Amino acid sequence: MGDRVFDGRLPQPDRPWVMRTYAGHSSATASNALFRRNLAKGQTGLSVAFDLPTQTGYDPDHELAAGEVGRVGVPVSHLGDARALFAGIPLAEANTSMTINATAMWLLALYVVVAEEQGAEPQGLAGTTQNDIVKEYLSRGTHIFPPGPSLRLTTDMIAWTVRHAPRWNPVNVCSYHLQEAGATPVQEVAFALATAIAVLDAVRDSGQVPADRLGDVVQRISFFVNAGVRFVEELAKMRAFARLWDEITATRYGVTDPKARRFRYGVQVNSLGLTEAQPENNIQRIVLELLGVTLSRDARARAVQLPAWNEALGLPRPWDQQWSLRIQQVLAYESDLLEYPDLFDGSRVVEALVESIAAGARTELDRIAELGGVVAVVESGYLKSALVRSMARRRGRMEGGADVVVGVNRFTETEPSPLTAAGAEAVQRVDPAVEATVVAAVREWRAGRDAARVGAALERLRRDAAGTANLVPATLECVRAGVTTGEWAGALREVFGEYRAPTGLAGGSGTDPGRLAAVRDRVRDTARELGAGRLRLLVGKPGLDGHSNGAEQIAVRARDAGFEVVYQGIRLTPAQLVTAAVEEDVDLVGLSVLSGSHLAAVPAVLDGLRAAGRGDLPVVVGGIIPAADAGELRAAGVARVFTPRDFALSEIVDELVTVIREANGLTR
Repeated sequence: MGDRVFDGRLPQPDRPWVMRTYAGHSSATASNALFRRNLAKGQTGLSVAFDLPTQTGYDPDHELAAGEVGRVGVPVSHLGDARALFAGIPLAEANTSMTINATAMWLLALYVVVAEEQGAEPQGLAGTTQNDIVKEYLSRGTHIFPPGPSLRLTTDMIAWTVRHAPRWNPVNVCSYHLQEAGATPVQEVAFALATAIAVLDAVRDSGQVPADRLGDVVQRISFFVNAGVRFVEELAKMRAFARLWDEITATRYGVTDPKARRFRYGVQVNSLGLTEAQPENNIQRIVLELLGVTLSRDARARAVQLPAWNEALGLPRPWDQQWSLRIQQVLAYESDLLEYPDLFDGSRVVEALVESIAAGARTELDRIAELGGVVAVVESGYLKSALVRSMARRRGRMEGGADVVVGVNRFTETEPSPLTAAGAEAVQRVDPAVEATVVAAVREWRAGRDAARVGAALERLRRDAAGTANLVPATLECVRAGVTTGEWAGALREVFGEYRAPTGLAGGSGTDPGRLAAVRDRVRDTARELGAGRLRLLVGKPGLDGHSNGAEQIAVRARDAGFEVVYQGIRLTPAQLVTAAVEEDVDLVGLSVLSGSHLAAVPAVLDGLRAAGRGDLPVVVGGIIPAADAGELRAAGVARVFTPRDFALSEIVDELVTVIREANGLTR
């Protein structure tokens, strides 16, 4: 056989992207052990998941933190926790991504101080703080402060890192959760770029960065995107992102260096697109989604983290995360993908799709600019309403069968899966005793501090926040003094206030008129039999879980079915929900919990209703709830438990009517 000829290959294969695993749970010590195991398996970057109290600025002993500590990430309450989290990991050599937004400045300061204690200078630190607060108002719900002060925190971080940590990415504009909240490719591109424009404008206008260094800011802004299973469309979306970012940074900000204008992004593929039904299908979904952000060399991701096959069931185990890491490694090291130039240059099909997405995004960007920019459209509810509307359309297509989800709305017959067989523990369990240990530890930390130094550091933070000083130096002093996460955020709450983002429900619309008509008749007839004008439903999200997409879609469909819906948004205590249920005289309480805290949050609401004399009020629950936990909730008094298997919204609303009828002694 003669020598093979490989026309078109690169002179040298590209280096693989940074491979991460999104990880963290229980405690700083347990998460550190997980990080070190993952690095030993060939992971090339850390991606830290923080628990909800850390993300929303509460210490683990705060009322709202009950049941949430260590659930969806690692609790980090102070410098001691940060030391334990990164023990034995040389931060001078690490590339660390931290999914943190409202408290991003605080976590960066903790990281910097730990690195300094290890002997590393901030100048050499490499990594990313997500620090995109806009998408928190729209989709994920871990915001704390109003948009104006939040943008100031971002601006101060960028200005500080440009001077002191030039290799750090201080903001990672995140369109990931926009797609999960319903965004089309056009909306995902436009809304993310509008956020980046708002950040760059704020930095430029703050005067903290010289005009000739704006290019340094541009090249440190990265993006974090979602990749769905429609991988051809996702590939085109990424090329459109790159094209528009190059245009904006050249024309709006005058950045002349093409390397500085390069679109730099990391990706996690679509976790909420994973299914509880036939979860083994999630592996091929993950692979296809990975291809969407790696096949196109000119728009290839710089870093990738893949979810695990069982994330629709609960917290992945280390083995599950290893499986996802191996998917990346097989593509990077076994295939020939990295040996070739861009595979799609000159493709008329891809170019037409790219330009279609880019043109739509330009139109949307112009509309946002006309409405006053991204802060204005967050405060007006325009962006949130647009996402709720898009999600309602998406759910309608799935319910109607136009969008096929294998194993869910088509091809549902299945063999029993050995991955989830009876007796097999298919997810990681967080020991409930962890929370008590973490609570005791933070109280011990507070008792051992220099109280005078803590007080002085917090007073400086309040004073600087009330003025115009950059807040990073005061935050670093808070870290060194031993201030806690809750104390740092609490001091800023005193100055900036808190913010409740628009729910966007006004933007929703019914998309299932045929099935919905019959449900509407039942709602009307039941209200008449009960002697009520309309049935009233309280939709509530207890605790700190901010993933509100499902709750919002139920609220929209129930409203379209004729319910009067009471929905006050996210982050409510059980006591607040009980008060709302009693004062609004509702017929049914629907609770949504996706963080895994259902066994703490739901019984607290049930107990509160009984104490208020409304133990007769039916309660239903929806979320990522394992079968054993669902049994416990029903035994505690919950009337129904809904999980991601229950995807048909009109059928869910119909079942809500049945629950009300049963609770009031009416026939079905």
